[in-house]
Amino acid sequence: MKLDPFYLIVDSAAWIGRLAPLGVKLVQLRIKDMGEDRLRAEIRKAKALCDEHQSQLIVNDHWRLAIEEGCDFVHLGQEDLQTADLLAIRAAGMRLGLSTHDHAELETAITAMPDYIALGPIYPTILKKMKWAPQGLERIREWKHRVAPIPLVAIGGLNPDRLDGVFAADADSAAVVTDITLNADPEGRTREWIEKTERWR
Repeated sequence: MKLDPFYLIVDSAAWIGRLAPLGVKLVQLRIKDMGEDRLRAEIRKAKALCDEHQSQLIVNDHWRLAIEEGCDFVHLGQEDLQTADLLAIRAAGMRLGLSTHDHAELETAITAMPDYIALGPIYPTILKKMKWAPQGLERIREWKHRVAPIPLVAIGGLNPDRLDGVFAADADSAAVVTDITLNADPEGRTREWIEKTERWR
């Protein structure tokens, strides 16, 4: 499969409603602490918005709800992968993305035969505390050599100025969270990302 080079990650359907109309074609809904009823409503709304704007929705972690709501793509971290029912995910026709941070996690991810593998953090990130040091561009090259032809997503500390290096190192897609959601002008920053990644589509 081919991933869009611009991979937006947000924590609410409201963000998708704001940014998908600008031309975002790949977006992950990443919600960590929320009751099941509210979470289901968020996933349902996010799916409707993505369907409306021809955008691919990826649901982070909550694979059971994603299946029940008819979503077709889920992203799992390594801890979630240990407890997830991959057979049920595949039986539902869902595609799967997996996070990796070190060589052991990469081996685990490859064994699961996902539809993409994510590597991070490439640069220092403020999204969450990480026990891993920034991976750097050389690690992207190493990972891509190992995982090809599986698409590789780079994540962590990315901004438009760093994209040339990320794609030159053979990443297929660049994921972004805070560079857009904490920006004073999220819509303007989103347009900048879309313009900057256009050449890799």
